[in-house]
Amino acid sequence: MKINIFRHGFPIIGIITLFFCFSCKNSDIQSTVSKVDVPTLMERGDKIKLGKEWDQIQNLYAQKLSDLRKNKNDNNAKLVLAQLFIKEARVTGEHGHYYPSALKMLNSILEDQKIDKDLHFRALMTKAGVELSLHEFDKALATGTAALGMNNRNAQIYGVMVDANVELGNYKEAIAYADKMVSIKPDLKSYARVAYLREIHGDVEGAISALKLSVQAAYPGTEEAAWASQTLGDLLFQYEKIQEAESTYNYILRTRADYPFAVAALGDIHLQKNNFVEAEAKYKEAMDIIPEVSYYVQLAKLYKKQNRTSEMMVLKDEIFEMLEDDVASGHNMNLEYADIYLDLLDDPKKALKYANLEYEKRPSNIDVNRMIAKIYLSLDDKTKAKDHMAMASITNSIHPDLKELQEVL
Repeated sequence: MKINIFRHGFPIIGIITLFFCFSCKNSDIQSTVSKVDVPTLMERGDKIKLGKEWDQIQNLYAQKLSDLRKNKNDNNAKLVLAQLFIKEARVTGEHGHYYPSALKMLNSILEDQKIDKDLHFRALMTKAGVELSLHEFDKALATGTAALGMNNRNAQIYGVMVDANVELGNYKEAIAYADKMVSIKPDLKSYARVAYLREIHGDVEGAISALKLSVQAAYPGTEEAAWASQTLGDLLFQYEKIQEAESTYNYILRTRADYPFAVAALGDIHLQKNNFVEAEAKYKEAMDIIPEVSYYVQLAKLYKKQNRTSEMMVLKDEIFEMLEDDVASGHNMNLEYADIYLDLLDDPKKALKYANLEYEKRPSNIDVNRMIAKIYLSLDDKTKAKDHMAMASITNSIHPDLKELQEVL
């Protein structure tokens, strides 16, 4: 039966695969690494080892290395390692190491001319997921399309197609793929995509409802569950349901201690309330857990608001080093640069340079157009700001930044 993702007249929105995990010492891991051409598993910080979870990750890594020592062409082992690296990128924030590591494993699989069809499909689908994480959306669409051509009965590949089409501004196509995905497997991942599509089409309450289903579908305490709850909290915060958002973030931290995204989000709530001491403490706490650049940016914006210019400039240098590392590892950071130049450094001309680079890649995306509209307004070019605001409004989004632009223009 076809399941329609529309609710009250509005279209109604992932997550990368989790892995089966099984303890080995780091010295054992490193001695094995030298015998096969596999990227290293980086030590997790103490706050994100999460007891048995880190033991299981190390154990799984060692097992797959052992498999590759016995057979260097074991593509199943390579795929599991690629998926493990993707998870570690999310958990540790070490994107510059882990995404290229995942691609190395996946490309090694795809170079095999005798590859099994199902494994070929799964490698392509996983590679498309990495390309999405690197913000290479056109590549992700091409890779995902190739995978879909091999298997059109897998829910996860439709999730890839939703994400790629949303980011490229192909919203009708994204809706069709989301409808197909949820009809095959209504779960955490499909509900999350339904929620996003509802939100960008102006149905915020419907998006919240879908995300609550996503949270309910997850096993408490897992990284997947924390991600789903974080997405819900962020949506609530964005639309000024502050008390509910704060409760959601605190719930995450009760079920998965030291989840850095929830810690930093509590900093955002304190910042909005002008509780500067508490906001600074939360950002620094999150930064101490993983090296996520957005935490540094938020702390720099706090320093700017407090006129702590010298401290802001020190952080600015660290931020640019982190961005350069991401770019060097293949991560497209155009919009991140644009945001920093516009909101942190008050340099709209530099911001426009980076935003235009992204606009060339995906001119129909509403987020890109909303950013450019903000920049042109800052440059006092209301004509161009209106043009891009019109493009940012094509889905009937009621994003707070867009509403603010509409009021000014």
